[in-house]
Amino acid sequence: TSSLLQSDPEARNMKTIFSKLILMAAIAAAPVSAETPHDRFTLGDSFLSDFYVTDSEVQSAPGLLVRAEALDERQRLEYGGIQVRLLYTATDGLEESGVTTVSGALFLPKGNPPDGGWPLMAWTHGTVGIADRCAPSWNGRQSQDEDYLNRYLARGYAVVASDYQGLGTKGTHPYLHTRAAAYSNLDIIKAVQGADFPLSKKVVLFGQSQGAAAAIATGGYAPYYAPEIQLVGVVATGAPYFTPAALNALDRLNVVDRPDPLLGYTFLVMTLAEQVDPSFNMFDYLTDYARPIAQRADDLCYASLKKEVINSALSRRNSFKKNPRVGLKKAFNAMGYPHLNLPVPLFFGTGGKDNDTPPRMQKALKIALCKAGTTVQSQFYPDLDHRGVVLPSTSDSLPFVGALFAGQGVAGNCEQI
Repeated sequence: TSSLLQSDPEARNMKTIFSKLILMAAIAAAPVSAETPHDRFTLGDSFLSDFYVTDSEVQSAPGLLVRAEALDERQRLEYGGIQVRLLYTATDGLEESGVTTVSGALFLPKGNPPDGGWPLMAWTHGTVGIADRCAPSWNGRQSQDEDYLNRYLARGYAVVASDYQGLGTKGTHPYLHTRAAAYSNLDIIKAVQGADFPLSKKVVLFGQSQGAAAAIATGGYAPYYAPEIQLVGVVATGAPYFTPAALNALDRLNVVDRPDPLLGYTFLVMTLAEQVDPSFNMFDYLTDYARPIAQRADDLCYASLKKEVINSALSRRNSFKKNPRVGLKKAFNAMGYPHLNLPVPLFFGTGGKDNDTPPRMQKALKIALCKAGTTVQSQFYPDLDHRGVVLPSTSDSLPFVGALFAGQGVAGNCEQI
């Protein structure tokens, strides 16, 4: 923090923001490592730096900032001013009790904040993997995400972004576990709003893919877990919907012999199944051919894991020796939403060529949200795929967000879905 204050003129003018942070001593601890080659509760753990390591002395209550430091060049965003890596306390969403530490980042726009502070966007990232080194606050962000966040920063929105429980910090990241992600998101909002950063009280959640599910779930958990947060809206693109019908679809897919580039997602979900069901062992279901690739989920980020899947020509048929349906059912339950009657409006963007979260799946979720009473502003982009929908959707989502922060009403279009 001291070096940041010396090197950044904007930071020197805002020393009060960091006065509390400078007083927080870094707590050294032994590097974290997996106890065994396959320990379901330490999969993906590795030592990144002392910043990510704490002991129980700082874990008194959730939603508190533990420490902050300037981001390195590879983690910074072009349109950000002050940009810091954060470590904060959060409720363990996997166990739904106890306090753990989670990492993340905060990006403030350049210049001076408006009266009332920078309007705050809480970014919920998509799939990166479960290995600590994939944590965005350490590894940086995908180019599409950088461009997306820069668009908001350039327009005067601050962005806070959790890595989620277990990514960067101790313990296995519970991939797609919506409650764990929601608690991580709500607690980082509480942490930055309580740490003298010049931020508005109003917050909008926005996320893509895994992060879209996290954003929707966070909106559902917010009223009872963090009622003090003034959530005013949610933006989601490429959101998944894990229903019994989706689980039934896996039964049909498991006999397909053509290479499936999306199998990496399944391997990641199987690591969650191990966490929520002690009787489930992913390797009981995988063939000897697929097992070496599935094991790489422990140390590869998702893009590299997908390349391994493609290079090995893995298919559902040559990857599974028996159907993992029973174990995955509990994982699917953990990947569900607490409810779909969100207390705030939702912008929902879908790409017509999305193969990762197919339009039919997203349409079913939109219909369920509408039936539950959520105000949904739905936009369909027929020529865009899963990742391609992110940036073009800002032509619709930015006006939606602007209206929310201005206190203006936004209309839904459920009747058109």
